[in-house]
Amino acid sequence: MVAKVKWTVSVPVLAIAALILTWGRDLPPPVVVVVGLFLAGSVLAAVHHAEVVAHKVGEPYGSLVLAVAVTIIEVALIVTLMISGGEKTQSLARDTVFAAVMITCNGILGLSLLVGALRRRIAVFNPEGTGGALAAVATIATLSLVLPTFTTSRPGPEFSPAQLGFAAVASLGLYLLFVMVQTRRHRDYFLPITTAGKVIDEEEHLDPPTGRAAGLSLGVLLVALIAVVGLAKGVSPSIEAGVAGAGLPQSVVGVVIALLVLLPETIAAVRAAARDRMQTSLNLALGSAMASIGLTIPAIAIAMIWLSGPLVLGLGGTQIVLLVLTMLVGTLTVVPGRANVLQGGIHLGLLAVFLFLAASP
Repeated sequence: MVAKVKWTVSVPVLAIAALILTWGRDLPPPVVVVVGLFLAGSVLAAVHHAEVVAHKVGEPYGSLVLAVAVTIIEVALIVTLMISGGEKTQSLARDTVFAAVMITCNGILGLSLLVGALRRRIAVFNPEGTGGALAAVATIATLSLVLPTFTTSRPGPEFSPAQLGFAAVASLGLYLLFVMVQTRRHRDYFLPITTAGKVIDEEEHLDPPTGRAAGLSLGVLLVALIAVVGLAKGVSPSIEAGVAGAGLPQSVVGVVIALLVLLPETIAAVRAAARDRMQTSLNLALGSAMASIGLTIPAIAIAMIWLSGPLVLGLGGTQIVLLVLTMLVGTLTVVPGRANVLQGGIHLGLLAVFLFLAASP
């Protein structure tokens, strides 16, 4: 255990050192490989420390900590790339946020359901909390990503400044309302339950970490997430060059960014499902989707005060169809409060469709 803790502390620190040494430089292929290894190590360290913090504060606060932390860093990465990327990043926020929604609502959710169902044949969760979370995701996603396609104040799939401001305030308001419901008013809706429907209010097999250990893990978690996003930005030119060299659309860059940033939450959700904590997995999946939109859109709206050029937010027809299908299938999945491998496989199939159409629109 001591060696594990030392490893999970030292790797993020070394990753930050690598980030400082490589920041703003063109990286040759061997250095990109080394940076990629530090990136992977930081992801694993982030998952470990997120689980320590989650065990200390309990659910649903633990899921909320990781979702918000990752999303804040994701916003910083998007804004940084938009500042330095010029016209080719006008749709980066849309591409990344939409990719995050599809990855969380189909990839993380589907993989968690599959793992949970394989472990217990039936994955059991709370439909009240999960359904409310999915409804909030659908509302915020439609408001921020679908409506710009149909508004007429600006040519193209864009909001006018007033519309963007309203969408930002509404998205943030809905997200904060959800957090209040999740953590205070109906906290029991978001706690893991047994197959018999009994709420699991706390972990029974492990003593909670001390306040000092949890504080250290929280600090190292933030360091690890900064390293993940910073190193992802460092290798982004190589990603963009690879995307262009393969003849893929520019939107694939947003998909790759979302995959990298959401990797810690994916691992944490799958591990929770393997421990028969399905509600924790769904909290991570849907909470991450909601935070990705509810925090990103307001931050981008503020950043547009200083950024020049249009902000393309509206989805295309194919993307809208995928979003609608995801929300419809998600509703049918969460309403019963029970799922098997079929539902998990369907959501993973939708993720595969999204990834294929992103590369071959």
